[in-house]
Amino acid sequence: MKDFAAIDFETANEIPSSVCSVGVVVVRNGEIVERFYSLIHPEPEYYQWFCQRVHGLCEEDTDGAPVFPEVWERIEPLIEGLPLVAHNACFDEGCLKAVFRVYQMAYPDYEFFDTLSASRRAFGCRLPNHQLQTVAAACGYDLTQHHHALADAEACANIAIKIL
Repeated sequence: MKDFAAIDFETANEIPSSVCSVGVVVVRNGEIVERFYSLIHPEPEYYQWFCQRVHGLCEEDTDGAPVFPEVWERIEPLIEGLPLVAHNACFDEGCLKAVFRVYQMAYPDYEFFDTLSASRRAFGCRLPNHQLQTVAAACGYDLTQHHHALADAEACANIAIKIL
């Protein structure tokens, strides 16, 4: 796969629609050509301690952030016609579908590919686990800001370039 968009969401709480940040990395002809990151005002609007511990974001970070439809207006043209790639795509696709439902937006049936599944096929038991940072390292990418949506999307893009 040479053309795709890697996407990663972070959520404020256990509700999939509570996206509080998004990272998108666009790949064309096997090269990263564009990066996009935004904080998002989550819906529902509360932060669970566990999520905060994972990504470090809190209410103060997203109080003035745009709501999802405003952010998606900027993302949609970037990813038009491209398949989406995510590490553990079930999570990110679930978040995307949930937030589309919350805002009563028509979901365009994006095609998702999963680098987690691809990693299991490509590396099998040669890796101690198939977590994003482990797979990224196996593909020669140093993920230094794990759980920052843009850093994770970029790691995912690099994995996809190597193994998809």
